[in-house]
Amino acid sequence: MKQEIRIISGLYRGKKIPFPLVDGLRPTSDRIKETLFNWLMHRVREAHCLDAFAGSGSLGLEAFSRGAAKVVFVEQSPRAHANLQRVVSQFNSPKLDLVKDNTLHYLQEVHTPFDLIFLDPPFSLKLIPQCLSYLINGNLINQGGLVYIESQEEVEVDKTQWQLIKLNRSGHVVYGLLEKL
Repeated sequence: MKQEIRIISGLYRGKKIPFPLVDGLRPTSDRIKETLFNWLMHRVREAHCLDAFAGSGSLGLEAFSRGAAKVVFVEQSPRAHANLQRVVSQFNSPKLDLVKDNTLHYLQEVHTPFDLIFLDPPFSLKLIPQCLSYLINGNLINQGGLVYIESQEEVEVDKTQWQLIKLNRSGHVVYGLLEKL
């Protein structure tokens, strides 16, 4: 099996991006990615995005291709980060920013709010509730901003802070979209 993702739509439609074999790295499937970006159709253009557990960069690159104003990728794995560095440099765009850091640390240190955040951590770590808490406590998501979550099971969210907009299941993957109230 070839280790690559494909940008589905936008300026770089059809572009294939290689990614390394890294433990816990499982790019979002094209089917799920297509559903997600249909949900986000009118929210991506000019959005400030965070691909919090970037891995292959699949979600952030798709947002970039579809007109996001800025995409920040955070990745701690040396192999995945080095690959993303090569990929991001090929686009030669000031709209793309790559950070080598542990996402939990990054979320505690950053002070810039985002419009759209992709949270797709390694399933075994079950980090989504903690990340959502950091987003709220650090004011890292604009009011009305969206957070995409992907995990093995449904995630309990604080209904005073988040509204569940969409929720789907595909095989062993549960994915959804939350809006910051």
